[in-house]
Amino acid sequence: MGLSKVSNIEALVKQIKEEMLPDIDPYSFVSASAYDTAWLAMVPADSDQTCPMFKECLEWVVNNQTKEGCWGECVDAIDTLSATLACVIAIHKWSIGANNIKRGLDFVQENAEKILRKTEDHFPRWFTIIFPGMIELARKVGIQLAFPSQLNAFSLDIFHKRQLLLDTEELIGNQYYPPLLSYLEALPPSYDVSERDITMNLNGDGSLFQSPAATASAFMATGNERSLSYLQTVVGRCANGVPPTFPMDEELIRLCLVNQLQRLGLANHFTHEIEEILVQIYRNYKTLEWLDTASNNIVDVGIQLHKDSLAFRLLRMHGYSISPRHFCWFLNNQEVRAHIEENQEYFTISMLNVYRATDLMFPGENEVEEARSFSRKVIVKITLKDSTGLNKM
Repeated sequence: MGLSKVSNIEALVKQIKEEMLPDIDPYSFVSASAYDTAWLAMVPADSDQTCPMFKECLEWVVNNQTKEGCWGECVDAIDTLSATLACVIAIHKWSIGANNIKRGLDFVQENAEKILRKTEDHFPRWFTIIFPGMIELARKVGIQLAFPSQLNAFSLDIFHKRQLLLDTEELIGNQYYPPLLSYLEALPPSYDVSERDITMNLNGDGSLFQSPAATASAFMATGNERSLSYLQTVVGRCANGVPPTFPMDEELIRLCLVNQLQRLGLANHFTHEIEEILVQIYRNYKTLEWLDTASNNIVDVGIQLHKDSLAFRLLRMHGYSISPRHFCWFLNNQEVRAHIEENQEYFTISMLNVYRATDLMFPGENEVEEARSFSRKVIVKITLKDSTGLNKM
């Protein structure tokens, strides 16, 4: 490599360090959720119901449509369908962006059948709830959805699956997580959700299950001031589109940043910054009793496993002495194990990180071997489901 190229790389690294790392905001590294941002864009202003309260969210939606006409990070992923419909609805509500709306609807009508066919036998629970809700809402506000016959057949099947969920699950229950109420924005009008149901289940920060989309819907239904304060905090902290969950674990974001730098082969340029992050993570793992707090928290088990396994792998790779118990805690909790196996679709990332963490196993670490076996079993089941859908394309 020539000296000029080396100096250019060094200059870019220096610029990144000066602009991004001194006062690092973890949320600046989090991808925006088009779906959640669209829901905040739908909230009307208190002073003028004909204008959006969060204009920056509406601007983000208008400016972040892909060249294919959709919204989302992957054009052939099922979440793109829900996100695109939500964004079209948000733009339509304020009578702007006719071209954006046309391109979005064209994308859904031309690509939905192909996307749905990949997963027709095992639509994720969240999609079974949200996608029909977006279709219903689009039609309610006067958006014409001209689906081809085959796509109509898919839609009817998804609507039928959703009805089974609505008939068998409680609005708030321990059997399924997240509960139906966390999808408030997508529940059909026929599903009776009272204002009391909403306000009684708000978190201390005013959110509904820390979901910006559900909280936006909750605020529009109740006018709750705490929910409004939560939404204002989200937008104030995440100016370039809101995340799918807020607040997020900032230590996990930093760990993901370190992991990404290593995967890109850039770690050598950020040795000092990476070490600062890992020193703090290690100190926290030594001072807090992670086993007790994690093993009893069924709600956040996926995020906790993702964080603990990623921390274990990165710390061991950098020479820290860390016990496998910091990420193998779930093995001794039968409720957590059953929860993972019953809700595999929510644990793809966490199980993959558990499996990767076991690559750094020392001889005689039986619990790490057990974690490897368990995570591999879950990953194989998820992969088999995905391959079944692909074979039908």
